Amino acid sequence: MGYYQDVVVEYLRENRAIFINTECCIQLHEGTNNNIGPHWYCDALAVDFAKKSVYLCEVTYALELGALLKRLSAWNANWPGVKASLERDCRLDRREWSVMPWVFIPERCRSTADAKLKTFIHAPAEADTMPFPKITSLECIVPWNPERWTSKEAAKSHQSETPRSEGRR
Repeated sequence: MGYYQDVVVEYLRENRAIFINTECCIQLHEGTNNNIGPHWYCDALAVDFAKKSVYLCEVTYALELGALLKRLSAWNANWPGVKASLERDCRLDRREWSVMPWVFIPERCRSTADAKLKTFIHAPAEADTMPFPKITSLECIVPWNPERWTSKEAAKSHQSETPRSEGRR
């Protein structure tokens, strides 16, 4: 696990309602052999019991965002299979829990990420389409940021999330 992944995991663990599975394998086809079909290792699968939400967390400090966008595009193209994998392998009840990506990127990449994501992810999300990712800047969650420790609202002000349609989880 890379350095910033560790920082993100520690940030997420500060909320005692969130449980983390690092390097969680999302495999579209059933089985235990990762060579049997499309699969990805998600940096962290965060399960928020308070919100009944599961977040597929991806972390990058790369300014180009190429690998991150490629991953999100693949998830978007296979979203029903991604959710089915979580239901099958993680025992997630999709009727009870919402699932969405959550990306942690450098602040200066936010506008680029937002614009590029909008080219292939359309809001509001339908039942079988990937919702627009939650975006959090790495700068707001680093341990040496005094705002992180003095106000949880500071982190919320650095996050973006496209609202989902009413009635959906």
